[in-house]
Amino acid sequence: MNNFLEYYLLDWLGIFMSLVSVYMLGNKNKWGFIIFALSNVIWIYLGLMMMSSVGMAVGNFIFMVINIRGFIHWGKMEENHKPTN
Repeated sequence: MNNFLEYYLLDWLGIFMSLVSVYMLGNKNKWGFIIFALSNVIWIYLGLMMMSSVGMAVGNFIFMVINIRGFIHWGKMEENHKPTN
């Protein structure tokens, strides 16, 4: 039970948010990118402050940038796929 609570459930919250975001993106909901970016913030914090893993923090920072980019570009993709009359 100690391992379950080792990171004050932040790791479980990060996993839950990541899974919810993948589900949302699979259903073509752009807000999945924001949920994913927020989970990346949790993983960056855990990596730097609690796990002493710079690699985890750097990897999640890159994922966060990609998720923010995906959110911003979502509207551009919708505009490009509109039928022309």
